[in-house]
Amino acid sequence: MEIIGEIISGTHKGSYFMSLEVYKEEFRKKLKFEPFPGTLNLKISPENAAHISSMQDKMGAIKGTDNYGDVKFLPAKLNGIVDGAILFPVKTEHSPEILEFVAKENLRITLKLKDGDQATLKID
Repeated sequence: MEIIGEIISGTHKGSYFMSLEVYKEEFRKKLKFEPFPGTLNLKISPENAAHISSMQDKMGAIKGTDNYGDVKFLPAKLNGIVDGAILFPVKTEHSPEILEFVAKENLRITLKLKDGDQATLKID
C-alpha cells in the first residue's frame, strides 16, 4: 500500500517522547534502529486514514508506562528510500489523518523537506 501525504508541522512533542528511555529501548529492540528524537508528520486523506486503521492486526506494539501510553507501529518506507515506521500512540492529540513517521535521521534536513511538500509512504 502506498499513501501520499503532505508534510506538516507537529506539536513538537514527538521529540520529547522519542527521547524517553522507556521508548528508546523498545524502539531499538522492535524497530531495529534508534529513531531520531522527533517525528515527521504527514496529513493524509480520510480514506487512507480509514484504510490504515483497518490494519490494526498488522501493527507491532511498544509498551509504555502508566504515565506514557503504548505505541503501535507499522514499518514503512518514505519516498522509496528511507526505512522507518509510522507510529500510532494510544494517547495522542492528532486526528487519524495525521501520521507520525520516525527514522534514524532528521528527515527535514536529510531530504530537505518542508511544510507543504508531498511525500509517499509505502507500507508492506
